[in-house]
Amino acid sequence: MAASLVPPRQFADATLENYRPDPEHPSQAEAVEAVRAFVESFAGRPRSGGLFRRGPKAPPQRPGLYLDGGFGVGKTHLLAALWHLAPGRKYFGTFIEYTALVGALGYQEAVRLLSGASLIAIDEFELDDPGDTMLMSRFLGELVAGGTRIGATSNTPPNALGEGRFAAADFLREIQGLADRFTTIRIGGLDYRRRDAAEAAVVAGDDAVVALPDEAGTTVDDFGGLIDHLASVHPARYVGLVDGLRTAGLLDVRALPGQTEALRFVALVDRLYDAQVRIVAGGLPLDRVFGEDMLAGGYRKKYLRAISRLVAMTHAGAAPV
Repeated sequence: MAASLVPPRQFADATLENYRPDPEHPSQAEAVEAVRAFVESFAGRPRSGGLFRRGPKAPPQRPGLYLDGGFGVGKTHLLAALWHLAPGRKYFGTFIEYTALVGALGYQEAVRLLSGASLIAIDEFELDDPGDTMLMSRFLGELVAGGTRIGATSNTPPNALGEGRFAAADFLREIQGLADRFTTIRIGGLDYRRRDAAEAAVVAGDDAVVALPDEAGTTVDDFGGLIDHLASVHPARYVGLVDGLRTAGLLDVRALPGQTEALRFVALVDRLYDAQVRIVAGGLPLDRVFGEDMLAGGYRKKYLRAISRLVAMTHAGAAPV
C-alpha cells in the first residue's frame, strides 16, 4: 500500500515552474514562493533574516504547510511539486488513503512504516467524523515528533475542519492541535477546470453510452448498479476499480438517494479524476445528482469539488473518440 502513495498520473511531472499563477490572483504566486520556502526548510536554511540582514527575522518554519483554497486553483499541483522537490523517502496520498493505511496495518505499524519519511503529503484533507479527528491528530503528531514534515491541501482552513458535521467544539483541542502544526496559505482564484467549459455537465445520452467501443479501458455500467456496487467496496479500494480505465460509460444517471451513497460516489469521482478518466453519460446531468439538501449541508464543499470534476470529465468525454 505504501508503494502506491505517489502523486496521481496527471501530476507526475508537476513542478513549481510549470504551475501557471493567475496574475489576477496574486495569492497563487505567493503560494509558489511559500512552497519554495518550505522546501528550503528541509535543509534548515531560512529564507530571510540572519546575522547581517536588517529588519525582523522570519518566523520559524512550522513543520506543516497547509494549502487552503477553492476548487481548481492548483493546490494539488503545488502539493505534487513539493513532493517532487522533497529529499529522501516521501509519500503522497489522499486523506482517505492514509486513514485506510492505518486501518489496514494498525496504528503502530502505520506509524512505524511512515516514520523517518522526509515528507507526508496529504491531498484533500478532510475530517468527516470525530474519530478521524483524534486519529489524525495523534498520527501526525507522532510523525512530526520524529522529524517528518507535512504538506496538505483542503478546501477548509485547518481550524475549521469538522464544522457543520459534528460538534467540533467537543474536539477543539485535537483540531487546534492540527492547526498549530501548519503554516496556512490561502489560495484564491477561479476553477481552471471550468474556465473554458460550460458550467453544466455534458449529457451524451444512453445511445452514445451503448455505442462506446467494446475494448480494454472502456466500461459501461448502469448508474444505479454502480452505486450499489460501491457499497460492497471500501473507498480506499476504489483506486483498483479505475486501474487501467480510460473511458467510463454511465447509463441512466439519476439523483443519488442519500448522503451515504453520495459520499461513496464522491470518493469514486476523485479516483476517476486522478486517473484522468473521461465520462460519457446518459440520463440526469452528473452535476445534478446531489440534492439541494446535500449541497446545503456539512459536506457541501465535497459535493462542489465533485461537481467541478464531473463537469471537466464529461467535457473530456464529449471529445471525439
